[in-house]
Amino acid sequence: MCCFHSTASCEAMASTLPLVLLVLYGYVKVFCGTTSLGQTSIRHNEINPWWNEEFAYYSAQENDILRLEVYDSDTFFDDRLGVCERRLTLGTYDNYCTLEKGGSLHYIYTLS
Repeated sequence: MCCFHSTASCEAMASTLPLVLLVLYGYVKVFCGTTSLGQTSIRHNEINPWWNEEFAYYSAQENDILRLEVYDSDTFFDDRLGVCERRLTLGTYDNYCTLEKGGSLHYIYTLS
């Protein structure tokens, strides 16, 4: 069983331009291999959103890929801020991932 537990925080990199206001409506889509495990709730008006959510997948095996896609929810099109991928190994792991559009994602997973 693989259990992705997001006591996670997603830290955004604020722009250095003084007139830019960065407001995030962040969420994370969770996949194991090609199987979608769902998504976190959307954290409204948070520049550094966090989640305390858990996703369990009983068919996960060692060497499967855990994929986390971080998004900013918008009215017409959700912006993908980055993707984190990790090959699963037995045990519990605390990970950080740098996002392509700035910021990072901290997450924990357990494979037993």
